[in-house]
Order: sequence, then C-alpha cells, then structure tokens
Amino acid sequence: MAIRLGRRRFLLGAAAALGGAAVAGPLAPFAPPARAQDRTGAGTAAAGGRPDIIATPPGFQPEGITVSPGGTAYTGSLLDGSIYRADLATGRGRILVRGTGPMAVGLKLDGYGRLLVAGGDSGEIRVVRAADGRILATHQAATGTAFVNDVVIGCGGAWFTDSFNDALYFLPPGAGATPRPLPLGGEWLPTPSGGQVWGSNGIERTPDGRALVVVNDNAQALFRVDPRTGAAARIPLDGGAVGNGDGLVLHGRTLYVVRNWTYAIDVFTLSADGRRAAFVKQITDPRFDEPTTAAVHGGRLYVVNAAFDADWSDPATASAIVSCPM
Repeated sequence: MAIRLGRRRFLLGAAAALGGAAVAGPLAPFAPPARAQDRTGAGTAAAGGRPDIIATPPGFQPEGITVSPGGTAYTGSLLDGSIYRADLATGRGRILVRGTGPMAVGLKLDGYGRLLVAGGDSGEIRVVRAADGRILATHQAATGTAFVNDVVIGCGGAWFTDSFNDALYFLPPGAGATPRPLPLGGEWLPTPSGGQVWGSNGIERTPDGRALVVVNDNAQALFRVDPRTGAAARIPLDGGAVGNGDGLVLHGRTLYVVRNWTYAIDVFTLSADGRRAAFVKQITDPRFDEPTTAAVHGGRLYVVNAAFDADWSDPATASAIVSCPM
C-alpha cells in the first residue's frame, strides 16, 4: 500500500481512534454477494460461471488478499483490522475476524492453515487461524514510526516489509517463533525518516526461491534482496515501469506489479534468479479503483480495490475485489 500523504493521515488517524486489538468474532452465515458497480456503472458480470466482482462489506476498506488452493479468498480492512472471507466460486462471504483497532494490510495463508497479517502503523504482525478466525499470536515487530505493509511466504519463513524503515521482518515457522529484523543494504535507496515517504511495499520471492523481490515506492524500482544478508540489488527493467508499485504477485516466472494510483498492473517475465525483468504487457480495467494487491486463482487475477479516494468516514462506503484475465 502507498497512500498519498493527505489520504494516509486520514486512514492512520481513523485506525488510531478506534484503538484496541483485533479479536475473533462469531462466524455469521455466508452472506449473498452484494451487487457491486464498477467505475463505469456496470453491474456484476460472470466469468466462467464465477462472479467477476466480489463486493466487500460496507465500512470495510480492503487492501491485501490471499487465496487458498480451494478458492477461498481472505482480505483485511485498513480501517479496523477486520478480515473478510469469501468463496470465489459464489461471491458469498462473511467476516472471519471482527477488528476493533490496528489495521490489516498485506496477508498470506501459510501451509499450516494460518493467516499472517501485516499490521500497518501498529508495527504488529498477527497470526490468525484461518478456519475460525482465532488470533494465535500478536508480535510487535516494530515500534515508533513504522508501517508493516506486505508479506510473502518463502526463503525459510514469512517476510514482511516496513514502508517507513529500511528493514524486512522475518518470522520463522513454528508456534513459538518471533520476528527478527533484517536491515536492507547494498543498492537499496534509503527511506527518509519521519513517515512521510514510502519505501518498501510489495514483496515476493524469486522464481528459483532463493531470494526476495521488493518494490521500492520511493525509488520506483524493483530490488532483489539476499535473505541471508539483506543486500539489495536493483533489478533492471527491459521496458515497463513500477512507479506507484504496490502488491506483487509471482506466478511461475511471471511477476505482476499492481500500481495503485496508476490504475494498472504491469507484467514482467523474471529470470529464474530474479536479476532481470522483461516487460510483457500492461493490464488495465475500468473497474480498477486504486488497486493495491492481487492473487491468482483458476487462471484469473483477483485484484483488490482499496478506493483510497472514497469517503470512508461514511459507514455505508464499500469496495470490491475484481476478477480479470491474466
């Protein structure tokens, strides 16, 4: 996530005003898919029998997304840390975790049936059982000015970015594990202090699984990061651009860079070691509304609209996840 500064202050203030910590709430029955409209005013369509617009609840501002192999999607709210679960086959969903405080930004489902959730300005990392929404652990990864933004599973565990600090946080697998920071160096462009400039944002692994790929919003560049040392090397782009780069999605050797304020997704082919990126195409869609992250399922991209410029002080405001061709 990379929010324009005025918009960011509103969101962070709203989250802080709510206070408290996210707690698991009872699971309501799956709600029918609400009618959603895209930016052109068109209603929900169908793609291969599946809905291609999945509405999220009113008052729930989605940002991150992860999808299980069976087609269950999870997304977190920037406003209060709630987590919404939806069936991609039907579009029906329900609140899995009823949040009361720290935001939920990027999130990933691990191999143990847990959701690993980046807690934004709270500096937290939360571990949630995907089956019932129970919070298994809350880790304070960072203090002071911080924004724990996105997460990837790979290179021995889970890796989280911090948009205001030049470090990644590594959370090993296992119930008793705690996160530890890995400072970023090498060619990494340092992020100015004070929380006014966005540095690292989306994160993925290289196709060979040996290193990490991080988009730097300040540098408008992709970096390959050695998970052992934190040494970062800029990845040269053969065409395309990653300005306003937010979430990253790797599918085989294809990297999708979601560009929020550009309302587009730039697609690249990565070398196996992640040291080179060749531009393939740009995906645009009139339904994109400040898209932040995406996930792949069933040969489709599921793209989250954070709708940063909507009036989220109105509890009736809602957004959606949209499906588009890869």
